[in-house]
Amino acid sequence: MPAEIQVLHHWVVWGGLAIGLAFGIAAAHSHFCTMGALADIANMGDWTRMRMWFLAMAVALLGATGVEAMQPGVLDASMYRMTRLNVLSHAVGGLLFGFGMVIASGCGARTLIRAGAGNLKSLVVAIVLALAASMTLRGALAPLRVNVLDALSIDLGRAQDLGSLLAAFMPAGSGLDASLLRPGLAIGIAAVLAFFGLRTADARAPAALVGGVVTGLAVAAGWYLTGSVGFVEEHPDTLQEAWIGTSAGRPESLTFVGPQAYTLDLLLLWTDRSRGVTFGIATVLGTILGSLAHALFTGRFRFEGFRNAEDTGNHLVGALLMGFGGVTAMGCTVGQGITGVSTLALGAFLTLAFIVLGARLAFRYLEWRAG
Repeated sequence: MPAEIQVLHHWVVWGGLAIGLAFGIAAAHSHFCTMGALADIANMGDWTRMRMWFLAMAVALLGATGVEAMQPGVLDASMYRMTRLNVLSHAVGGLLFGFGMVIASGCGARTLIRAGAGNLKSLVVAIVLALAASMTLRGALAPLRVNVLDALSIDLGRAQDLGSLLAAFMPAGSGLDASLLRPGLAIGIAAVLAFFGLRTADARAPAALVGGVVTGLAVAAGWYLTGSVGFVEEHPDTLQEAWIGTSAGRPESLTFVGPQAYTLDLLLLWTDRSRGVTFGIATVLGTILGSLAHALFTGRFRFEGFRNAEDTGNHLVGALLMGFGGVTAMGCTVGQGITGVSTLALGAFLTLAFIVLGARLAFRYLEWRAG
């Protein structure tokens, strides 16, 4: 690796670790958790944590829009704005991920945070999730994903963000192209999300503000770090533009399914010199370390294990569903629900809707099991 590229790689990796640390501390402090937010609404009618999630999306939207203004085309190069919309993959993957995160007691991000605080159940979930995700990326489950689910897709003929799609319906000569519509839509949607996110006094409490704002800023920082700091117009080896330090060779930001698979691969194939720490792996490690630091500082670190066989089975099945579903849907509650939404990608909104549906079905299933 040329010296200048190696320097950029180090910047991206260490920056990813710092972003993960900040997210891990903030999420642990604020109890930021999408599954928990949905459970609060279903069980108590409490929208506080959901409002925190709305605020995180609003901040991420504004931040990503700012990054795109400074570095035009950065979000277009991400996986979220592909011209093909994998309808079935987003639907099935989102549904399975939503169901799995409920019976596994948390999404991919929350699993890492709980594991960092000493929860052994979450450590097991993280390992099984990583195995399932790796199998879905390149292993035994990959043919099902590629040949069956991804096969049902729609070629939109343009980037799938809402700005580009809306621009197709604008009259000729109006001057309203995607470059103008995107920031307008982002600001408008962010304003609505921020309004609902800050509507109540509980949602404006310091802990809730920390959870929402820091998470949103972490997503924006990820886009800037991988899309601008790590970008080279001409790689010395390929003579093509490149994004250094990411697993996909594209701009990335926070997501917590694929990177757990890459982390497991690195640990299993440590002596393979073609592999190394990337932005996603660094954010996974940073999130765990941030949660661990918070737990030790607050005295909340404690070991917790499975209650019984059924509890074990639920968590194992939930981890498998999240690993398969998260890769198939191209993201999790953070990866699609915040990072994907920050790009205005249609697939992110579709995945998010099915994650919520899957979670609701899981709540019904647990109620039925409880008798």
